[in-house]
Amino acid sequence: MDNLDKRKRELIKEFSPTLETYSFSYKLWVAILLVIISIGLYAFILQLINGHIITGMRDNVVWGIYIINFIFFVGISYSGAFIAGILHFFKTPWKNSILRIVEIITVLSLIVGPIFILLCIGRLDRLHYLFMYPRIQSPITWDIIAIMTDLVGCFIYLYLTFIPDFALLRDAKELKVPNWQKKVYNFLAIGYQDTKSQREKLDKITRIMSTMIIAMAVVAYTVLAWIFSLTLQPGWNSTIFAPYFIIAGLYSGVGVVIISMYVVRKTLKLEKYIRKVHFIGAGIVLLVISLLFGYFTFSEYFSKWFSHKTPDEALLDTLFSKYFWEFIFANYIGVIVPIIILFFKKFRTIKSITFAAIIAVMGLWLNRYLIVIPTLETPYLPIQDTRPEFIFYTATWIEWALSFAGIAAFLLFFTLIVKFVPIIPISGIINQERNHKKLKKIEAKSKPKLVL
Repeated sequence: MDNLDKRKRELIKEFSPTLETYSFSYKLWVAILLVIISIGLYAFILQLINGHIITGMRDNVVWGIYIINFIFFVGISYSGAFIAGILHFFKTPWKNSILRIVEIITVLSLIVGPIFILLCIGRLDRLHYLFMYPRIQSPITWDIIAIMTDLVGCFIYLYLTFIPDFALLRDAKELKVPNWQKKVYNFLAIGYQDTKSQREKLDKITRIMSTMIIAMAVVAYTVLAWIFSLTLQPGWNSTIFAPYFIIAGLYSGVGVVIISMYVVRKTLKLEKYIRKVHFIGAGIVLLVISLLFGYFTFSEYFSKWFSHKTPDEALLDTLFSKYFWEFIFANYIGVIVPIIILFFKKFRTIKSITFAAIIAVMGLWLNRYLIVIPTLETPYLPIQDTRPEFIFYTATWIEWALSFAGIAAFLLFFTLIVKFVPIIPISGIINQERNHKKLKKIEAKSKPKLVL
């Protein structure tokens, strides 16, 4: 027991600098994020006062980059929930180094993503009508229910995984943090004492929740795909949109996880815990998903081109004329470059895998843009004698300011959480070492004794 307490103190001492100290670079980073968020709040006030006329959205193109950001963030959250659930359920040996990163990304994406939907609503004063008078026939109502359920489930799962570390930080007398922070640790630990029975119960509940959030994530993103596919709009009325969206969500989510691993590893100097093997494992997963994503993308566009339907031809003409380079980057560079980098073993370095992830994420965002905007610019029934600015969409600075404010809010929350709880679970390290010792004892007992 003394050895265990000594090991806990060693780990807390190792991770305490990230919780106790606030460097100049940290303060500057938080200040920059707050400035970006402030600009976004100013843009939101202008939009609230003047309405959507100061955005690029009109009667024809009723959705813009707000809905694209919503799809993108929800896709990341779905992917994070799926990855976290799989890692915990199957007790992957190296899960401890990246699991908390994935869990935090999941919850924050589910918080930030739906905010962009609110920005699409012209009359926020009527928002409560969605809950007072929901139309159960509408996929939008299904989406609201699915996302709220998924958010609650992921938040509970995240909290369950945090409880052992809250207890460790509560009991760490050598940890120099403010008294209010200690009180928060004490409250959130809910009396957890790390006994054998408590560990077993917590592990059982967490495994059940990990299974549930995988199912909830699949349902949530499937329902989101149905908002598009259950319409007659060219480019949206597709039977493969649900699995296509799920694969796309995994594609973007794994990419964001890899980028986050790289940034956390560099900024917090965690090379000891986040090693090359983690990047290679995540890179191989990204390679498999990129092949699936490329297949679905090819099938989607090839079926439109081969059918020779007039609305689909009009949509393809728009894509290949006005959005040619965006189409090339999203569906060729954004898929082929990651495949080339990740397919060959000699290219699988930490920097190259991270670069492939950046290209994949950028390409996926553009892919979502090409699904939404060109379709709305080429409606099933074209509007006659309409001004070009009402037919075509160009995002204004208001929309870009709010988009960057959403990203800044995501990064700010992530930064604050990392300063509150270690990004590498201390309890996970202790349990891993404890299980390793048990395994060695079992192996020692099972060895046959040599009789002379």
